Amino acid sequence: MTGPVAKPAEAASPAPEPTPSLAALSAPWWLPGGHLQTIWRKLATAPTLIRQRQRIELADGDFIDVDRLPAGGDNKPLVFLLHGLAGCSASPYILAMQHTLHSAGYDSVAMNLRGCSGEHNRLAVAYHSGCSDDVEQVIAALMAAQPRPLVVIGYSLGANVLIKWLSETGFKPQLRAAVSVSNPFSLDLCCAQMKTGMAYWYGRYFLRRLRTDLQNKHADLARQGVDDEVQRIQQLGPLDGLQTLWDFDDAVTAPLHGFAGAEDYYLRCSSRQFIADTPVPTLVVHSHNDPIIPPQSLPRADEMSSLVSCEILPFGGHVGFTSKGQNDWLERRILRFIEQSQLS
Repeated sequence: MTGPVAKPAEAASPAPEPTPSLAALSAPWWLPGGHLQTIWRKLATAPTLIRQRQRIELADGDFIDVDRLPAGGDNKPLVFLLHGLAGCSASPYILAMQHTLHSAGYDSVAMNLRGCSGEHNRLAVAYHSGCSDDVEQVIAALMAAQPRPLVVIGYSLGANVLIKWLSETGFKPQLRAAVSVSNPFSLDLCCAQMKTGMAYWYGRYFLRRLRTDLQNKHADLARQGVDDEVQRIQQLGPLDGLQTLWDFDDAVTAPLHGFAGAEDYYLRCSSRQFIADTPVPTLVVHSHNDPIIPPQSLPRADEMSSLVSCEILPFGGHVGFTSKGQNDWLERRILRFIEQSQLS
């Protein structure tokens, strides 16, 4: 699937103003600042869920694993979740959301992007910020097995993929609502953000994870004797000299997935260009103190569809959003939006 080519994001565009009281978020005193609010989410205790794993075969010979949590909610939309960069279906925010949905009687399915389910995928290609075709194939398999209304939720990189997918999908009639949490929107600006200050260490963390994952997959494919895929990875050249996330995307992500380079990849996959084409009520949740995503990355009001409700909170970090006395503030906010969308 292809979409319109974006114009480069304007770093000088006005930053959205915080919406202090829109969703009654009150940051705990023990989590000051966006960095601690971000780290809290990663280290938070996640609920234990008994889920059903399903493998979905893709057209190119690869596979996607999804984790289903049925709740007997056949009379309600199926809720589909997409994790972020270096995450998986076991990420704390995914487990917390599935737990909340299950308690409210919603069946949910959490997708693992390629290579993120605990088992290396079969091909040299992996996932990236624009892999909406993978989502389409997974949704198609789910809908073929049981056609039903659909709600979609994406976090971070998964939110970027989600907004792009919303503009392209053939399943618009089934869609009822969508939620985008901590969406990078303008990949070039976010990448530049992770070259400076404290955000540099987030960039180093992601770079280390991506590089290690690729090296491990290369070794696994070599052990299996999958020579064609091994050669595709070897042709990328040595990985040790890569210093930033931009370097990785330019040397690895772009050539593996058909882009001319990092700049072309960011230009074609940034979801800011697709938000105007959102076909269903969509909630955008974002924090003004997100340490990874600069305010300039967010779309302006005149760039968004009238169906988009954009909540810019003064704090919350990156996929943090815990509130004083209510650690599941984000999950409750999303559930309320889903339920309100069913009434409209």
